[in-house]
Formats: sequence, structure tokens, C-alpha cells
Amino acid sequence: MSRWFSVRRLWTLLVKEVIQMRRDRVTFAMMLGVPLMQLLLFGFAINSDPKNLPAALVAPTQDRFTRAIVTALELTNYYRFSYAGVSAAEAEALLVRGDVSFVVTVPSDFGRRVERGDHPTILVEADATDPSVASGAISTLSTVAAEALLRELGTEAQAEAQAETQLQVVVHKRYNPEGITQYNIVPGLLGVILQMTMVMMTSMALTREIERGTMENLLAMPASPIEIMLGKVLPYLGVGSVQVVVVLLAAKLIFGVPFVGGLPLLLTGVFIFVLSLVILGYLISTAARTQMQAMQLTFFFFLPSLMLSGFMFPFRGMPVWAQKLGEIFPLTHFLRMIRAVMLKGSDYAGVAQPLAAMGVFVLIFSILALLRFRRTLD
Repeated sequence: MSRWFSVRRLWTLLVKEVIQMRRDRVTFAMMLGVPLMQLLLFGFAINSDPKNLPAALVAPTQDRFTRAIVTALELTNYYRFSYAGVSAAEAEALLVRGDVSFVVTVPSDFGRRVERGDHPTILVEADATDPSVASGAISTLSTVAAEALLRELGTEAQAEAQAETQLQVVVHKRYNPEGITQYNIVPGLLGVILQMTMVMMTSMALTREIERGTMENLLAMPASPIEIMLGKVLPYLGVGSVQVVVVLLAAKLIFGVPFVGGLPLLLTGVFIFVLSLVILGYLISTAARTQMQAMQLTFFFFLPSLMLSGFMFPFRGMPVWAQKLGEIFPLTHFLRMIRAVMLKGSDYAGVAQPLAAMGVFVLIFSILALLRFRRTLD
């Protein structure tokens, strides 16, 4: 047997590493789960050309010309008129809340102007907070609508020649008319940065106590589980507040992101979001035994949240099952809240749904963390 190299010794070490890997179930699951998760999400859920976008129709008179245009737009697969025949005020509220991506307004005298050949006009308002969502749908709008109108008039052969003169489509890109990407990305970065740092730092707080052997001293203290949880969580709320100030100042001073909403409403939403994150991190720390496991579990939560929340890819471009899966992440609701407040100037009624959803996450994570902590005491 060689002094410098032995196949037997090497085989023994390999067996030892395999046994140790099998015992570390979290690491083994990450090795298999993360590549499989990325493959499924990128292969099935990600779509950079969203279709079936919800739209509202404001049309006082539902004549045959209006129906022809609506049908033609739906046949492009870009538009889905979920709200037909609503008033202008109702359509405005739907656009502010983000329930629809487009509002198509057809004037009451549209049919008469078509028959007279008097250059009829329709108005299309698009939610441009995410410029990539509306680009494909807007590019096909004028041609499709004009050709549908001319077919209804029985002049399909002249569609190409008359498309520009027969129908005028006025497009208003709301909230981000220049289509500046930073207006969409920078507010979302606040949520991404907070999620990455808050969950990771908090999840490693309790596992650090276990690794250093000070967990017994912590459990011997005359403190209840909720007091221990708050003692671990509250300091990181201060860290999160510093990050919020830095990102908001950078968004305004460096990138020039508009801020048309109320600061108290925004800070309320940020506080609920950060609170849900630090409690989630505490919940992860009760399941992990080492800081490495805590970091791995954090990334296992972070990756799907990043891809399914609407930050990297258009949320409405994903299939229905992926959108439903994205609803279980706090980041999804935070992005809706912060973009609505900063870019749309939404009030409390406009962001009540994402605020309530983040509040539910706080409640669920708190209950699970307390229950899990009691099990660790046993």
C-alpha cells in the first residue's frame, strides 16, 4: 500500500462523505430541488410576451362596429375583456387597482361617424407601469382594429390602403408614458433587497445560538416563546428601516423615479412587508440546525419568489397555475403595493388587497413560528 495514495483509503473517505451527505437532508434536497425548480419555472412559467391581458370596455352604445373591434382584439389573444360595458369612473378604478391592463373607450357617436366616413376615433389607455407588458398588445392594436372595422363595412379589399385614414386609435400610456424601465425596476428592487437581507439575517439568528452552544442559556431564561421571537425579530426591523431610506432616496435622487402617492401609506406597507419577512426568517431558523442550512432554505424560498412575483418577468404573462403559485409569496403583493403608491398615486382603497394579503402572511408566519418553537423546547 502506497504511503502517498491508496485506493482503499480514498474509497473509505468517499463512503464517509456519502453517508454525511445523506444525513444532511437539507443540502441533499437543495442539490436536487433547485435545478428542478429552475427548469420547471423557466420552461413553463416564464413568458416575455404576455397575452390574455385583462381589459375593460367603455362603450355607451354597443353597435355592430364596436362589437367587431372588440372581437378582433380578443382574437389576437392579447386582450381579454373581463369588464365590458363599465362606466368611465369604474374603468379608472380598475386601472388604478391593477385589475385591468387596458381600458378601451368607444365614443357614443362612433357608429354614426363610421357610416359617414368621418374618421372615427377610439381611446386605449394602457397601464405602462411595466413597459414590457403592454408593448406587444399596443403594437398590434391599430392595424387589427382598423381591419376589423373595414371588414364590417364590407371593404376588406381596401383595408390596407384605408387603415390609416378610416380609424384613428389614440393610445395613452398611463403612469409611465415614456416607458422608462427604471420606474418599474427600482421600486421593485426595494422589495427584493429587503427580502434577501431580512430573511437571511433573521434565519441565521437562532441557528447561530445553536452552533455557538448558547441556545441552552436562551431557553433557561424566564421568557415566553413570543418574547424570545420579538427579541430576535425587532432589531432587524431597524436594519430594514435603514435600507428603506437608502433605496427610496436613491430612487428619487439618482434614478428620478416619480413619487405621486402618500409616504405614510407607503411606509405602512413597507413595515408590514418587513415584519412578515423577519418572522419568516425566524420560522426558517426553527427548522434549520446550522447557519448553512438556514442560508440554503432562504435561497430555496428566494428563487421562486423572485421569478414568480412579477419582478423579473411580467406577472400576467405566466400561466394561471404559476400566477396562483406566485400569490403565496409576500413579494408579489409588495410589488403591487409599492408600484401603485409610487407610480399611480393610489390611496388606501387602491392597495387594500395587497396590504391585507401581507397582513395575513404576518399572522400565518407568526403562528407557525411559535408552534415550531414550542416543539424545539420539547
